[in-house]
Amino acid sequence: MDSAALLDLLGNENRRRILRLLSQKPCYVTEISDYLGVSPKAVIDHLRKLEKAGLVESRTDEKRRKYFHIARHLRLEVNVSPYGFASKSAYPTSSGLDMSSSCRHLSINVTCQDDADVCELAGELRKLEELENELSLAQRRVQGRIGEIHERISDTIGDPENSRLYAAVLSAIDSGAADLETIAEEARVPEPVAEDALSILADHGVVRRADDGWALDPA
Repeated sequence: MDSAALLDLLGNENRRRILRLLSQKPCYVTEISDYLGVSPKAVIDHLRKLEKAGLVESRTDEKRRKYFHIARHLRLEVNVSPYGFASKSAYPTSSGLDMSSSCRHLSINVTCQDDADVCELAGELRKLEELENELSLAQRRVQGRIGEIHERISDTIGDPENSRLYAAVLSAIDSGAADLETIAEEARVPEPVAEDALSILADHGVVRRADDGWALDPA
């Protein structure tokens, strides 16, 4: 399901409360009904929608009682900032994936051993939770730095409303885009908009025309 549709689905407070409860333990309908203080029929309707969206899964025990739990490999990420909005469904990747080539600033030294005993697993869990906290802090620092860069671009150009556009155009050029078509495509704007932005950036001495297209002007 599209992540925007997932956000719409989670706009309902009772569905969020159901997920909060299921994050603690699997539950059956009566338990959820008592927790929410709503009818079992309403709970079943919420669960049906959550299950259809892939957020929730179910299993039946030996007494034929149906338990619901959050889908095992689901993760929904939402990023909201003054300079962008994005949401995506993400899934845990293989623990054996080599991240060093694509994420050169990230090193993960925690490995999973199938034959590890419970004490070793507890130690690994603690390390992973510490790493999760560090990544969260790093993400906040990155977002803060992004905000500072946008503000500096805005101060330089004197056009705070379009700082996001100028940043996208500059980022496109820095990544190797040189011709107008590629810059517009990378910045995700129409070519006339990118062309106007390039003209303004050139007037401020930030970019310049080169033999093979546009380039940053460090001077």
